[in-house]
Amino acid sequence: MKIRKTFLAAMLAMPVLAMAAAPVINVYKSATCGCCEAWVKHLRDNGFKVEAHNVANPSDTREKMGIPDRFGSCHTAVVDGYAIEGHVPAAEVKRLLATKPKAKGLAVPAMPLGSPGMEGARKDAYDVLLVLPDGSSKVYQHYN
Repeated sequence: MKIRKTFLAAMLAMPVLAMAAAPVINVYKSATCGCCEAWVKHLRDNGFKVEAHNVANPSDTREKMGIPDRFGSCHTAVVDGYAIEGHVPAAEVKRLLATKPKAKGLAVPAMPLGSPGMEGARKDAYDVLLVLPDGSSKVYQHYN
């Protein structure tokens, strides 16, 4: 019986331990941007712990993280030393954190319709870019 109680206690603690181990995503955004709030909700709905920070110039974080302006969007997030620029799907953030490539982070430049936080009647094709240490990029995932 003692073994069962110990096992049960360990099993109940596992989700708590898993949640504690998950990195926090810090999102730097404008206080008035609705699509940024929708992207934060997308991350939370996909299991991420998110701390949203309303800042005067979200682009300051992009610059600090070394993401070139050509990859810019309306918000920048930071997780585990990586920058996440724009409306990157949670699945790609999870893959980035699992594979840990040598990169500055991920970017979805501009604000493509149909990307997380930009859902609506229209859905445009877009690329999630892996931003490499030298500032160049390559397609990490394509979405139709």
